[in-house]
Amino acid sequence: MNPHLSQLHPYPFEKLAQLKHGITPPADKSPIVLSIGEPTHATPPFIKNALINKLQGLSNYPTTKGIPELRQAIADWLTRRFSCVVNADTQVLPVSGTREALFSFAQCVIDASTKPVVIMPNPFYQIYEGAALLAGAEPYFLNTLADTDYLPDFDTVPESVWQRCQLIYICSPANPAGSVMSVADQEKLLRLAEKYDFVIASDECYSELYDDENNPPVGLLQTAYNMGNTEFKRCVVFHSLSKRSNAPGLRSGFVAGDAHILQAYFQYRTYQGCAMPLPTQYASISAWQDEAHVIENRRLYREKFTAFIEILADVCDIKKPPASFYVWFKIPEQLAMSDTEFTQRLFAEQNVTVLAGSFLSREFNGINPAVNHVRIALVASLAECIEAAQRIKQFLTIL
Repeated sequence: MNPHLSQLHPYPFEKLAQLKHGITPPADKSPIVLSIGEPTHATPPFIKNALINKLQGLSNYPTTKGIPELRQAIADWLTRRFSCVVNADTQVLPVSGTREALFSFAQCVIDASTKPVVIMPNPFYQIYEGAALLAGAEPYFLNTLADTDYLPDFDTVPESVWQRCQLIYICSPANPAGSVMSVADQEKLLRLAEKYDFVIASDECYSELYDDENNPPVGLLQTAYNMGNTEFKRCVVFHSLSKRSNAPGLRSGFVAGDAHILQAYFQYRTYQGCAMPLPTQYASISAWQDEAHVIENRRLYREKFTAFIEILADVCDIKKPPASFYVWFKIPEQLAMSDTEFTQRLFAEQNVTVLAGSFLSREFNGINPAVNHVRIALVASLAECIEAAQRIKQFLTIL
């Protein structure tokens, strides 16, 4: 067995299942699940039709690199969205969802013989940590706190850590807080990557779920391009159709950026064997070429955020994040309640499931930045989100 397997933590939803085990919630309250970041809005019919119309492609082996039409559709989307020029042949690689790619990427780029460090935000998407550990690297956590708008502060990282860093994961818009990294912070990170020669893996899977239609989140390739780094040296971004197009079951995304890195990653993937099926590729082309359904998707989330926050605003400190579909809810101090107790009791008394913040974080430098938070994913219907907010309000009021 791989000796690093013993270093892995149970996945957050395993911990959540254990936390709820043996509890019977009120039978008169229907279950509302806001713990998993799984979109439930309908997948647009034109994406499903494109998939169905190309089912004959199941009789062919797909190639690792994907068909040229898909790579070009992705490159065109990147150009429209981030105002940068991307080479479809050398700087784009389709992947089977960002979860798979974020994990396998570390296995490709990490040289375990040099005692490497992989830096990541804390709290974080647990794939980052698992990818680092199984690649033989040491995770280094950047605590994201309210005073930095839940974004990583790169100035807190010692030079000795930067010197050992081979890879840094960033997530903007952030999971779980929905905060968006500024251009200035991205520029700072790009200068650090050039100085210390590490790779930036930018997880941007929530980039299309933003509140202000006139102010979309900036992307890493966009910032690099505007700095004159038109070859995207040391930059790789990860995007997905799961959140953008409500197609989590399609398992379709892409990696884009530094052509030299992607050539090595392409070689790795030819052995890993995760080529995207041809019907999925054609459905993905349709999705990347259409923006109307994405605009409507944002409208639906904006509607839910507004309703949810209006109900709770008079009983707790809550605000709409600039992006994502999460509320990073800070438990009122007067409750004197841990995140796990809050999660457990909310389920037991109101049949609402949220995710304890500490399941998404680690204690680092004497701090666990998520112990007094829960993550609420507004992925259910508008009616269920309104009902959940009313139950949470009742829960807070009774306490």
